[in-house]
Amino acid sequence: MNDEPEARGPVGEDARIRALDERLDALRKREEVRNKPTAGAETDENYRMGNRVLSELLGGLAGGLFLGWLIDHFAGTSPWGLLVMMFFGIFVAFRNIIRISNRRPD
Repeated sequence: MNDEPEARGPVGEDARIRALDERLDALRKREEVRNKPTAGAETDENYRMGNRVLSELLGGLAGGLFLGWLIDHFAGTSPWGLLVMMFFGIFVAFRNIIRISNRRPD
């Protein structure tokens, strides 16, 4: 409509916008480093270790109770076989838990 050239030329890139872009890029990189999937691997390792400790404790107790019940059933020594083997199973479970906890991380 108007044949006259525009009085204002295109606006050059503002230094503030460039600084903001640089700060945003730096924040994105820090966020990517912070959210790497390797952080979840450590949590998974701790979760597996806790499950292993729990299974050692329950397995030692259940195994001792079962063996004690078998001894009492076939030898007729009720309840002494059950009690002795239950405490033996607990002892073995705690020994295994201590052995697991003293293991150096990989």
